[in-house]
Amino acid sequence: MKNTKKVILPLILVIGAILVAVFSNIPTTNSSASNSGRTPIVFWHELGGPSEDALEKVVDGFNKSQTKYEVIPKYQGTYDEAIQKILQTHGSGTSPAVFQAFDISTAQMIHSGYTTPIQNFLDKDPSFDVSKVSPTARAFYANGGKQQGMPFNTSQPVLYYNASLLKKYGITPPPVSPSYSDITRVAKELYEKSDHKVKGMTVQVYGWFMEQALANSGASLANNNDGHTGNPTEVNLNNPDTVKFLEWIRENIKAGDFIDYGSGASAGANQTAGFLADKVGIFIQSSASIGQLTANNKNELGITYFPHPDGKKANGVAIGGAALWISNDKPKEVQQGAYEFIKYALKPEVQAQWQKDTGYLALNKDSQKTDILKDLYKKTPAAKVPGQQLAAATPNYFNSGILMEGMQLTRQLEEIAMETVYSGGDIDKALKTADKNINENLHTLNKANGYK
Repeated sequence: MKNTKKVILPLILVIGAILVAVFSNIPTTNSSASNSGRTPIVFWHELGGPSEDALEKVVDGFNKSQTKYEVIPKYQGTYDEAIQKILQTHGSGTSPAVFQAFDISTAQMIHSGYTTPIQNFLDKDPSFDVSKVSPTARAFYANGGKQQGMPFNTSQPVLYYNASLLKKYGITPPPVSPSYSDITRVAKELYEKSDHKVKGMTVQVYGWFMEQALANSGASLANNNDGHTGNPTEVNLNNPDTVKFLEWIRENIKAGDFIDYGSGASAGANQTAGFLADKVGIFIQSSASIGQLTANNKNELGITYFPHPDGKKANGVAIGGAALWISNDKPKEVQQGAYEFIKYALKPEVQAQWQKDTGYLALNKDSQKTDILKDLYKKTPAAKVPGQQLAAATPNYFNSGILMEGMQLTRQLEEIAMETVYSGGDIDKALKTADKNINENLHTLNKANGYK
């Protein structure tokens, strides 16, 4: 009898957990949408904390702006977790009408065949001037001449520096679009003039940054123009531009002005803490970090563009963040409602408030004319820089993202290569190993998906 109880109790707990997981994703019948007679538009997203509060503000604004649709936001965990749920529930009653998917899942979303291209709605809607939306941001989520998803929470990698420390030690700040040697000059001066009390710079071990170094160099990671003119079949990380990027970091490591915070979420948090505590003067991070870096910062914050190799003009970097996509397994009326919500989210005032609340970039060019952003820039002038960097870039194959499946593992393998180099390992060997492993995974995925 005791043994029976031991078996039954865990079984009950397992069944209960399954029921909770299943029913938590089903829209409730007593939602405001059903009570009001509006068409419910279920929206899956992955934003938590203050960003979720800001997103709720956007949703509430849309719901109050009209009486036909009711968007119902539902948090789905991390980006990776949400992508799996989206793919697994498609075609069922629990799938979302509109969903958020992060940048490196773009190829996966396009290849899935589960979405209705935004372009289908744009072609029938002369009232929406999509040219007002950043062309560089749109290019990341476009394919075959069609807008597939619409960029939403968008960031850019930028270079942050402690302007107060540079003034203290009489150091000339880096220019707006710095070269690698421009940053090295500032980092070495800060390290020496502070009597080695302040490290000059750091670059987090993050695959996104290495990809951005390639983009800004006008170089590709994968063939077929990073997947924009055909499905990638080969990756070449071991190229001159990646080598230059890693040699630049190695130069600063050997000079002693570089501090290595490692990889992962803790590395990002630790480098931010080190920057705010005057332990390091320069670092690269997402533009979405501006709010965090200004809220509790006793120093003046300096921001400039992502650096480029010496002897090359900056090509511009790709965006980060995520886009909004429309599921094709919903009735036309529901899909139309999803599109109307996306269109509302890109209005100038909405985007301006979104940038102020979250640090993500306002993608509508007319947002810059709003009092919301004018007031923000007056208070924090440096907050204008990431948007200027985005606007300065001309969209091309190299700065429009990498449309390749398996990018999650690719990032991990890129980071192993970076860690190897940071630890003194051979650059050529580290990159060759990364190429071998990335290509093996890519070939496996292509074969499984029926691509040649």
